[in-house]
Amino acid sequence: MAVAGPSQKWRKVGGRFGSSPAPNKNGVVQELLTRLSVQAEVTRGAEARLMEPRPRGALCAVAMGPLQLPVQPPPPPLPLLLLLLMAPGAEPFEPITVGIAIGAASALTGYLSYPDFYCRFVECCHEEQPVNASALKLDLEEKLFGQHLATEVILKALTGFRNNRNPKKPLTLSLHGWAGTGKNYVSQIVAENLHLKGLKSNFVHLFVSTLHFPHEQEIKLYQEQLQKWIRGNVSACARSVFIFDEMDKLHRGLIDAIKPFLDYYEQVDGISYRKAIFIFLSNAGGDLITRMALDFWRAGKKREDIQLKDLEPVLSLGVFNNKNSGLWHSGLIDKSLIDYFVPFLPLEYKHVKMCVRAEMKSRGFTIDEEVVTRVADEMTFFPKEEKIYSDKGCKTVQTRLDFH
Repeated sequence: MAVAGPSQKWRKVGGRFGSSPAPNKNGVVQELLTRLSVQAEVTRGAEARLMEPRPRGALCAVAMGPLQLPVQPPPPPLPLLLLLLMAPGAEPFEPITVGIAIGAASALTGYLSYPDFYCRFVECCHEEQPVNASALKLDLEEKLFGQHLATEVILKALTGFRNNRNPKKPLTLSLHGWAGTGKNYVSQIVAENLHLKGLKSNFVHLFVSTLHFPHEQEIKLYQEQLQKWIRGNVSACARSVFIFDEMDKLHRGLIDAIKPFLDYYEQVDGISYRKAIFIFLSNAGGDLITRMALDFWRAGKKREDIQLKDLEPVLSLGVFNNKNSGLWHSGLIDKSLIDYFVPFLPLEYKHVKMCVRAEMKSRGFTIDEEVVTRVADEMTFFPKEEKIYSDKGCKTVQTRLDFH
């Protein structure tokens, strides 16, 4: 019976793994390294599909258990190379050739196993990464106008919370004020400073009351789905951020479904929620904030003289007793689970002009003060006598600028 030559023996061994025969030793090593690299690409592609953004529409589509998302990829099959090199009957390799092959495969394994390298291709949840206080402060100062209280509270609360490796409860912020005063903008700034992709991140979740919870008769279903959504996403990333917009349009009692997650429990059903962040956005309380600001103005005081202690107690009580606040008689307030009630003051004429300049700058336009003035003059202001505050804040600045 004929004895198979070295190349035939290699063909038999390699065939078990789907490889083609190699004409010489150098070709074998080169092919193995190529296949290791290809397999690594396939592995990254499969994991990238696991990390694709989940749907943000109806919550019924995401009533799932905890999501198992990898933080690091499994290493490429270095043992495969060793197995092939040591296969019975395989042609012997020089030590230098074997060393080069193993070294190259080890380097490839090391690179793909290194978190920083892996996270260049797939969004990762950096649970222990502190927030950059300087960058956050700069964003708030350059992009948010006329809101000294919000700037101070957000900066202090966020940096303190994220720099604490062992918080006792999730950070919960409730942002209140009229439309156009910057609440949504702040939530965007926060998201961008916590996760690289901001609101598009897999770890930032935005709920809009009229979109995600439209039917009052479905409150029980919404509560169940909301709990499953939060549970699944916090199990995937402890630093998840949940933003609830239009809280004043949320059906009464619905938000109390998340009360266990905001409390001081170390774990709930085996999951810790202490590193998560919850942000509520609401127009409720805007009248109370405006009244306080107007009183200061009429007394000849600067708006910057208004302190959080002047507004927060009035705001929390007013929201608690407001049937249209989304937090009416809520256990979240009753049990003091909301860490900060953040007031957004009504914007004055000078603040509207700041918004116009910022919008022109973001579009790459040269700032034209005549255009800035014309846009600001088109806005309507209240009260009727004094005409101090913009009734829409800066909400319509973008569309009005399109006509100039």
